Amino acid sequence: MRLISQKGQTLVEVLIAIVILGMVAVPFLTSLSVSSRAIMVTDDKAAAESLVRSEMEYVKNSSYNFTGFNYTIPSTPSKPPPWDPNRTALDSCYAGYSVNVTGVPIDPDTGEALPDPKKDKHIQNITVVVCHQNSSVLTMSTYKTG
Repeated sequence: MRLISQKGQTLVEVLIAIVILGMVAVPFLTSLSVSSRAIMVTDDKAAAESLVRSEMEYVKNSSYNFTGFNYTIPSTPSKPPPWDPNRTALDSCYAGYSVNVTGVPIDPDTGEALPDPKKDKHIQNITVVVCHQNSSVLTMSTYKTG
């Protein structure tokens, strides 16, 4: 004697298959979402590191500025660095990013900023801050001698 008809047995099999599929699909889709976010964060960090390194090299290869400096390179044209009027914006592949660069003359004995630029001992602390959509992504500092 059959307790479940053939039609009812098929329905139960389909429901069990849907439940099993759901139990497999939810963790799979969750892992896709998490990995997608991780890729976006990694891309932001890689772009920021590229900008920091290129800006550090640019500043190190520029002539020594005895008064110190502070400039921002935005995604769109703006005020260039004091020694290069032709450099006004980042490449279009860095849309949404901006770079703020500061060079401060310091006392090599204490590491403190010199209040009087005339007492410059030919060493500066260079700080580069990369922002993406107005949020700081990466900050790096180095020294430059003149």
